[in-house]
Amino acid sequence: MYFRRTLVLAALSLTSGVLLSGTAGAAIDIGIGVSVNLAPPVLPVYEQPAVPGPGYLWAPGYWAWGDSDYYWVPGTWVMAPQPGYLWTPGYWGWGDGAYLWHGGYWGAHVGFYGGVNYGFGYVGTGYAGGEWRGGAFFYNRSVNNIPGNLQINVYNRTVVNNVAVSRVSFNGGNGGIAAQPSAAEMAAAHERHLPPVGEQVQHEQVARANPQLRASVNHGAPAIAATAHAGAFTGPGVVGAKGAAPTGPAHAAAPLHPAATPPVTTPPAAHQYKAPPQGGPAPGAPGAGHPPAAPEKGAPPKGPPEKEEHEH
Repeated sequence: MYFRRTLVLAALSLTSGVLLSGTAGAAIDIGIGVSVNLAPPVLPVYEQPAVPGPGYLWAPGYWAWGDSDYYWVPGTWVMAPQPGYLWTPGYWGWGDGAYLWHGGYWGAHVGFYGGVNYGFGYVGTGYAGGEWRGGAFFYNRSVNNIPGNLQINVYNRTVVNNVAVSRVSFNGGNGGIAAQPSAAEMAAAHERHLPPVGEQVQHEQVARANPQLRASVNHGAPAIAATAHAGAFTGPGVVGAKGAAPTGPAHAAAPLHPAATPPVTTPPAAHQYKAPPQGGPAPGAPGAGHPPAAPEKGAPPKGPPEKEEHEH
């Protein structure tokens, strides 16, 4: 057997509790759910689906464990449980002779996620993909796939990566990421947190039930690497990993709320944005001292040219 369970919380990798410990690999342990004796695969390379509408936040994909195998949970766009809250991704960390899963959570600040570079603004520490201003979420165009005809609040802030880019998906141990939580991340661990929203939990359950997402089948290149909507594993907005084999319809999942889910709009070729592939050259967090970027609205494709304010 490759795994043993420690403090299993609802038997889901996503489920979050709060547990503080003093282990060196992760001095703040939140939602430890499963431990495995086998290292998780490297992160696949994929492009981000276009944001489906205002208010959606990016939750990056990750390797989860179930039925004696790792399986890929595709990255997806989800609504925050309340305005002002950001998503801290879960991560695998080496400790006590095994790889331990630390579940993700929602909170006012992004906490420690093992230094894992999940891409699209999650560059190992913090989140550079967007920010709340009042009750509205503003998207950083430089790291998100934003259609030119979508009316949302955007800004443009260059993100510079000052560390070597890695596709390693775990913290500590042999070959793992040598990252420790900062003082700000330690403080975030003591803030009020909310567990994953229902769409995220169901999204992981659908992924677990799909044999094509198992590492033993896709060899680290899942055909469904990211989706525009949680639980919608077929149709527009589904993106495969680089080098993945085509997926079949046999194990397709229906969208969670077809009536309430806005359609994904594919922008004209002139407005297509190729998001930085996950695992590729992803930029790092923006430098301190930059003034906040000015908000803007995405203009319709036939309107006048957009004005963007760039930070340097």
